Amino acid sequence: MNKKSYSIYVVGVISALMLILSMGCLFTPQKEFSESERRKLAKFPEFSMEMIQSGKFMDDFENYSLDQFPLRESFRRVKAFAQYDLFRLKDNNGIYVEDGIAAKLVYPLNENSVLDAAGKFENIYDEYLADDVNKIIVSIVPDKNYFLGKENGYPTMDYKRMGALLTGKMPFAEYCDITDTLSVDDYYCTDTHWRQEKILPAAKKLADSLGVELTESYTVNDAGIDFYGVYYGQSALPLRPDRIQYVTGDSISGAVVYNVETGLTGSIYDFDKLQSKDPYEFFLSGAAAVQTIENPLADDERELVVFRDSFGSSLIPWLVEGYSKITLVDTRYIAPALLGDYVNFTDCDVLFLYSTLVLNESKVLR
Repeated sequence: MNKKSYSIYVVGVISALMLILSMGCLFTPQKEFSESERRKLAKFPEFSMEMIQSGKFMDDFENYSLDQFPLRESFRRVKAFAQYDLFRLKDNNGIYVEDGIAAKLVYPLNENSVLDAAGKFENIYDEYLADDVNKIIVSIVPDKNYFLGKENGYPTMDYKRMGALLTGKMPFAEYCDITDTLSVDDYYCTDTHWRQEKILPAAKKLADSLGVELTESYTVNDAGIDFYGVYYGQSALPLRPDRIQYVTGDSISGAVVYNVETGLTGSIYDFDKLQSKDPYEFFLSGAAAVQTIENPLADDERELVVFRDSFGSSLIPWLVEGYSKITLVDTRYIAPALLGDYVNFTDCDVLFLYSTLVLNESKVLR
């Protein structure tokens, strides 16, 4: 085969391959959701002259073609292996793996975002907490990059600076630093979140700051499933799954959880969620605007209000023992201006518990 014929052959093969894949993209049924990445996939964009002239059609079409590409998951795995093993890059899609533990690069520190979060918390204080509340505590949940990043040569944000920025605008709250109670082993290997059975030291430190003593004995139980966390899908690597374990005790087992938005009652643990897209929602049924936890075994009529993100779902059960009622508020899903209709702040303790991930992207907070 001469050079010209060979070139024609190569171009023909590539063209045929591109045509087949393009036709597959157009005629394969669109997928709504990526199970591995835990996100909605782009759909075919609206076709109109206005969309074409503005350039938005091509932008949206590019996103659509990337999300609906045939054999997309297989190509993602090939890309991940090439990134890590062939090109020896340290991360893929912002996810890196050290000793079988996957973590996300959270860098650099977004100071404006932290100040924005602090400003939102200050507004909540001015509106609801300036009078008639007891203790106010603020605490930051570090992401895994705090423990893995620097020592393994990855860029890390200035976590100390984040704490200073947040607390500097929250003089009304006492800062409880829980980082010294945690290690990388307290987090799931394939997921963002910490492991409930590992974080009793952090819970006790928070309880001490709130003036609550945790004295009950607890049992660690296995939920009975392999847990493939969000970093498993995002890394596109065959990581070993985690196991979800949970703790039970008298107060936890007897507690009643009420979802203010849905009007439904339930228990601390939602076993139906173990079969959902995100089994971490097993803890307190996942995200909710406002929830209450009633503890009929509490010795005192003492109440706690927690402003929190998803990390609070697995930690708050540890604190149930110390309160007759705990109200959980997630301002990612409810505007603070509406809280007066659902939450009674009189004579309660208050805990602001947020992860570095949310504080560094505080636009998700209302």
